[in-house]
Amino acid sequence: MERAPVTSSNISSIGYDADSQILEIEFNNGSVYEYSGVPEGEHAGLMNADSKGTYFNANIKNRYPFSKH
Repeated sequence: MERAPVTSSNISSIGYDADSQILEIEFNNGSVYEYSGVPEGEHAGLMNADSKGTYFNANIKNRYPFSKH
């Protein structure tokens, strides 16, 4: 999956596959997490958020199943 670089103090890049509803987040420490079942609107909200980290913590973290890669 291709990830787009983002400006964030915690997140390095974000990728999304609308067909499989997989959201992939690479953190600044190099960890990559895949979140499944994430609606397209949630990805759009994250990409448009002023603070990606705040949006992630409020809307994605602990809400969707994930695996670390």
